[in-house]
Amino acid sequence: MINRSLIRIKAIQILYSYLLTRNDFKLEVPPAAGDSRDRVFAYSVYLDLIILILKLSGVPTIPGARKMPETDAVLQKNRVAKALRDDSAVTVLLAKNRDRIDKFDSSYGEILSAITASAVYEDYSRKRKVDMADDVNFWKAVFSTVIRKHKGVERVLRRDEEFSHLGFDNGVTMFVDTLASFDDTRATYIKARKELDKSLSLAYTLYHSLLLIPLRLTELHSRRIDANKNKYLPTYEDLNPDLRLVNNLFVGALAKCEPLMAYAEANPDTDPSDWRDGDIMLNSLLDTITASDIYKKYIESPAGNFATDADFWREVMRNIIIPSDELAEALESKSVFWNDDLAIMSTFVLKTIRRSYAAPTAEGEAPDNGSDKPQTTGTIQLLPKFMNHDDEVFGAQLFEYVVKDRETYRAYIDGFIDTKQWDTERLAFMDIVIMMTAIAELIHYPSIPVPVTLNEYIEIANDYSTPRSGQFINGILYNVIKMLNEKGIINKQ
Repeated sequence: MINRSLIRIKAIQILYSYLLTRNDFKLEVPPAAGDSRDRVFAYSVYLDLIILILKLSGVPTIPGARKMPETDAVLQKNRVAKALRDDSAVTVLLAKNRDRIDKFDSSYGEILSAITASAVYEDYSRKRKVDMADDVNFWKAVFSTVIRKHKGVERVLRRDEEFSHLGFDNGVTMFVDTLASFDDTRATYIKARKELDKSLSLAYTLYHSLLLIPLRLTELHSRRIDANKNKYLPTYEDLNPDLRLVNNLFVGALAKCEPLMAYAEANPDTDPSDWRDGDIMLNSLLDTITASDIYKKYIESPAGNFATDADFWREVMRNIIIPSDELAEALESKSVFWNDDLAIMSTFVLKTIRRSYAAPTAEGEAPDNGSDKPQTTGTIQLLPKFMNHDDEVFGAQLFEYVVKDRETYRAYIDGFIDTKQWDTERLAFMDIVIMMTAIAELIHYPSIPVPVTLNEYIEIANDYSTPRSGQFINGILYNVIKMLNEKGIINKQ
């Protein structure tokens, strides 16, 4: 029911927000002019410790750096240093400090030995199942205890004429704080993943909300009729109202649809009558409906046919409710996602109504259920949230693939950008996210044809990015696909 087109849009929206603000580590700000000697030295120590953790973990610092002796296997498995090295801000920092790369080489062996002989290392190495939090806590403990007290480390740092014990301690503290900040990044990642799941769930809520609107409008119409009957001087029309809309068979079936009612009860945001200014929206919509030609034609048609009653609401939904400004304003106040979801969710609402009765014989003709007898009953069958398990996990997988391999995908993209015409750093970030997500799909979903992937993401670019994005993205992805095929990474034509 939530199809892959909507899932792609959701994944890109959440990825854009997440990647735009993502920093794997909160790096320390360089000292400013006029800062104290201790502050300047502390930052120097901070830079040295970033390089030290990379070497201790066997992670290359910068291209061309002298290879260090092999490190301990347990330290190599720790993922913190690799995450630190993959941070783009750290890459820039290392490139600016190439002269510091070999600073601890003379003491490397004794520092490594001190770590592997420590109680912190012993406890860490005994863990059978290690998560990222364990990896972070290990290095925090190592630098707070072993490195801070190690004579070899102090001996190297004393070569700096600006050395001070306070600066040394502060530099270690700054680095430990940077390691600790990675926990916050993990929390941000988890929050983004939850936001993706939430946005998909809200789309399904919108589907139910749209189906409830005919029911709530009918109830409102019934209350208006009762109010008119009880006026001080009711007219003949007030006392003898047309009850065709109140007795609509399709709405009667909606009211008896247990899954719809159960979902609304379990999810309070579903019912449009409970929305802020929901009563204003419903009153305005009802006024528009009862003044429309669709309504006039409906009350003049023979009563007692479920198909006719359902088709009336299908036409009202399609031509009055869904395109209305009142609904758009109400959706915007309820969820930042819903106006984007409306186009796709409304098609499934119309499909649900359509499936409840037999198809019309032709455009403009009364619905035909294959018999001369009126169709007095129908079935409201709600569509499932996802068509299958593959669709259910599709969005989360795309999100994770892009986050995990974003640097690789970005390199693919940058490799085919004409730098004479485009500054890679000034490209619309939405274009980058769209292309990275498309590449993830091309690589990890061999059963999805290339034209499907291209068309989907070009359409998203046309709707959500710049006017030239669709054409630009098409050209870049065409070359990326060719390259991926040539390298054997994919096998798609």
